[in-house]
Amino acid sequence: MNSENILEVKHLTKHFKAAKKQVVHAVDDVTFSIARGKTLGLVGESGCGKSTCARTVIRMYDVTDGQIFLDGTEITRMSQKELKPFRKKMQMIFQDPYASLNARMTVRDIIAEPLLAHRIVKNKAEANDLVYSMLERVGLTKEHAGRYAHEFSGGQRQRVGIARALILKPELVICDEPISALDVSIQAQVINLLKDYQDEQGVSYLFIAHDLSMVRYVSDDVGVMYLGQLVEISEADEIYKNPLHPYTKGLLGSIPIANPKLARLKVKSSIEGDIPSPIQPPSGCRFHTRCPYAKPECAEKTPKLTDAGNGHRVACHLY
Repeated sequence: MNSENILEVKHLTKHFKAAKKQVVHAVDDVTFSIARGKTLGLVGESGCGKSTCARTVIRMYDVTDGQIFLDGTEITRMSQKELKPFRKKMQMIFQDPYASLNARMTVRDIIAEPLLAHRIVKNKAEANDLVYSMLERVGLTKEHAGRYAHEFSGGQRQRVGIARALILKPELVICDEPISALDVSIQAQVINLLKDYQDEQGVSYLFIAHDLSMVRYVSDDVGVMYLGQLVEISEADEIYKNPLHPYTKGLLGSIPIANPKLARLKVKSSIEGDIPSPIQPPSGCRFHTRCPYAKPECAEKTPKLTDAGNGHRVACHLY
């Protein structure tokens, strides 16, 4: 295994059983890695499999096929008991801060729970000291510790969720759309908080978001998912300056811009049609039903993720 990578995912597949013996192809044959201290941004339309991929990586879902390596150790088939020591190394920040926090527990108990579960502290007094320090680190105060989740604003609740994820000093944090439920001004504060912590501690992030501009700001590398598959992955600046896959071009074309004249030109590159059902995904390239450049080969043969130069990988028959 590459010691420079904290996470390596190989041919990850996750299917769910649906009614009438149907299968939902949520994630299909996805491969990527995250270097230590770096951020991989994962983007795509709603329903493309980003969150399912993240939850499978952290083993909230069992893997259908493929391999997951955390810090050089394969965790793909580990039982929950075997996984416990590795939970300290990987934590998750959820999209909805209210739903992910126990309404019956105080903030102090919510943040201290991981410390006590992993026996990092001997008693609650030790845990409280670490909790108070982390609360200040995320922009809250010691006075907030005795309150409950419903007493906070959305931005404050998300800070509590971040504090809970960071209290164990993990090496990998999966951020599942951590800013989508927040106001724009609060989004910037939360993102700066995560970036500052990364600079100090060298933590790695898998960052999932719809806001493509924010993903560019946060990420070192960006992967683009469509209908359960990774269709393009590269360094962030490269993928924004030189998108190769027609789907990526369409996503970038949908980013709002302030100039009305340029905005009218951008409309031409937007994606038409609806995303197909993951129960019956199209044959060949899954994007061919919406692609303006589709040819017969696209419906017959599934393109593989290949290097188009400078580490820029794309799954498209055009290249």
